[in-house]
Amino acid sequence: MTRRAVAKYLATRHICQAIRTVEGPSRPCIIKDHDKHMSSNFHEGHRTNIIAFEVSKASLTVHSLPDDRQVTIPNTAPAIRRLLKAKTKGSNPFVICEASGGYERHVLNCAVEVGLSAHRAHGTRTRNFAKFLGLSAKTDAVDARMLALFAAKSVDLRLWQPPAPETVELRGLRRRRDDLAQMIRIEQNRLEHPQIKHVERSLKRHVRAMSNEIKELDTQIAALVAATPEFRQKSGLLTSVIGVGLKTAAACLAYLPELGSLTKGEAASIVGLAPHAQDSGTLKGRRRISGGRREVRSSLYMAALTALRLDPAMQAFAHRLKERGKPAKVVITAIMRKLAVILNAVLKTGEPARRTHSA
Repeated sequence: MTRRAVAKYLATRHICQAIRTVEGPSRPCIIKDHDKHMSSNFHEGHRTNIIAFEVSKASLTVHSLPDDRQVTIPNTAPAIRRLLKAKTKGSNPFVICEASGGYERHVLNCAVEVGLSAHRAHGTRTRNFAKFLGLSAKTDAVDARMLALFAAKSVDLRLWQPPAPETVELRGLRRRRDDLAQMIRIEQNRLEHPQIKHVERSLKRHVRAMSNEIKELDTQIAALVAATPEFRQKSGLLTSVIGVGLKTAAACLAYLPELGSLTKGEAASIVGLAPHAQDSGTLKGRRRISGGRREVRSSLYMAALTALRLDPAMQAFAHRLKERGKPAKVVITAIMRKLAVILNAVLKTGEPARRTHSA
């Protein structure tokens, strides 16, 4: 299918409303309901002048509407800045790009610098949007125009805002800590079946070195939280919940900065702890959780185990679920969901958790 044929086809098709967008790399298995850097909604009626960026590591395919033209530029801040300044003469275009593992950062930062509204879309949602149109071809040119039409016909697209420097630093430190912890688990698994002494000694040295790195990172994270008034206040509120320690609080601050501004359902859904129905006709499928921010969910799992051991209210809640025949994993998941809702509530109200409250 030629580019002209694709353009004609896309222009005549009805396009569905957009869903919400996400944070982070474009990974189909991790669809999240809110982007931690998104702000107020930007309604459909304001978007007639659009600049869509199809992002790759070295270059950007840029499609603009309503002139329906494309150019390819380097993925560098100076090149993007020049293009946006040229496009903004006498107009105020809307900028859209996909989350691409960090390669989209120049586009978003330059758009904010120039004073343009920008949206970071999830690659899975835009891909499903293209499939709805019947497009099986996938090229940079096709994707760039599809992305522009996605912005033109979608509603309630949240605008991207640059995060605070403290949040960027905290997230970077916490992510590095999580990476090291995962590598330690991998090396410890290899230690279960040592066959060569030299390899065993090498694995142990590596585990010790990474463990020391984690201790240093924990010290830096604690110092950053203590030195930032907002982090310090929120951490104190979060740790008032039984089962939530400093590490879980730091994970929430790093990966879930919108906590405290959500509803109960949103707080559960954004972490991936909201059960989704699997029903069709007379079939009543098993409810399953999916998507969400797995980094926070992993921390809440450990917090749930602690709460189940120490919190009488959570113990009573778990007992009621077990009496109803719920499996152990479902009980733990329900406690994780309750913790997410409680953490959101304590930040929203600004009051510590009431430990005598019955679950």
